[in-house]
Amino acid sequence: MRFIHSSDWHLGQTLRGFDRTREHQVFLDWLLQTLEETAADALLIAGDIFDQANPSAEAQALFYRFLADARRRLPRLDVVAIAGNHDSPGRLEAPRRLLKDFGIHMTGHCSLQDDLADAPTDGVLDRLLTPLHSADGEVCAWLLAVPFLRPGDLRDGSGLGHQAALRAVYRRLADAALERCRNAEALLAMGHLHVQGGIVSELSERRLIIGGEEAVDVGVFPEEAAYVALGHLHRPQAVKDHPHIRYAGSPLPLSFPEADHPHQVLQVDLGGEGVVITSLPTPRAAQLLRLPAEPLSLDHVVELLSTYPFAPSESGIWPLLEVRIREAILPVEFRQRLEAVLEGKPVRLAGIDRYRPALPDPSVDEAATAPARADARRLDPAQVFARRLDEEGELPDRAELEAAFAELLDQAYQGQGGRA
Repeated sequence: MRFIHSSDWHLGQTLRGFDRTREHQVFLDWLLQTLEETAADALLIAGDIFDQANPSAEAQALFYRFLADARRRLPRLDVVAIAGNHDSPGRLEAPRRLLKDFGIHMTGHCSLQDDLADAPTDGVLDRLLTPLHSADGEVCAWLLAVPFLRPGDLRDGSGLGHQAALRAVYRRLADAALERCRNAEALLAMGHLHVQGGIVSELSERRLIIGGEEAVDVGVFPEEAAYVALGHLHRPQAVKDHPHIRYAGSPLPLSFPEADHPHQVLQVDLGGEGVVITSLPTPRAAQLLRLPAEPLSLDHVVELLSTYPFAPSESGIWPLLEVRIREAILPVEFRQRLEAVLEGKPVRLAGIDRYRPALPDPSVDEAATAPARADARRLDPAQVFARRLDEEGELPDRAELEAAFAELLDQAYQGQGGRA
């Protein structure tokens, strides 16, 4: 069989106040065409379908219109989607019974205590296990559709630690799936989590601290799994020395530091040659530009912008620009100067990344303190806040604090047009 692995769509996202609906629509149109051209049997979406737990009506319309188009154009396509940490489990699962009749399987939540008791019912397993079919309608794989699990989902009174509990989830589901195998069907798994060794992206990924641990060991996944489709990390990558355990990455950059990442979906073929994985680059509907490459003075930046060859993408969407300035003191009218030099150019000013050189202090050894100052100037506010939380030790409401701080940052970005 052949399936497409994707994740971290973040439908409804705004970047520095700019709506990205058109960019997402370009991606979804391309994905539909790709599913047709590759004759894919299934589409796996590994979480963070939406950017917020309460997505806008427009974001939901994007998603459900895509599902309807996929069903119409590829009536035999299996679609499996799991909730990520940005998604609302209940909202994602609400239309599950309706969508199941159309070959669309949604998993929003999973409880170690309630869903995965020693003798789970078939109805519960139907939510967490799904068969994947080849073009002729034969079952050729069983998929463990495990969504993002919060601390309460992993408590069953046994006192298991976070990683042991997560391993128990996958193990119980794998055993149930293997019992259903009749013709040596493949075992596949999905997850939305941070696995040790995974490379994170700046600014756009929320840290997942559960049970005092940010990343889990690769051993939580059943060894029988032929492929593990992961979401959460936006940079596409294999996990350590396990080429069959993959993050597909986000299909478009979700922050300016991600502008240079490759963005893709993965085509996965299961057959006589084992697992064959092919990267399919996604279209970049709007360029994200960080200019200059290294921060310069305001005068040099204005000179660069005056001659830079800005141009819309093939889809006609203007690029988003983050300007990088190095000045100890900026004039009051600095933003007006930037807007004036960009007037009439096909570009949208989305942010100003300011680096402030420290003023000399004769009592300080400049050579000894320069590296530390340079590092401090490059810290993102979210990183500073995370370090402050680290000093407090384990906090039961850390996720809520980080989410609230992220919301404040978003408001600051939108209000100032630059870094908070």
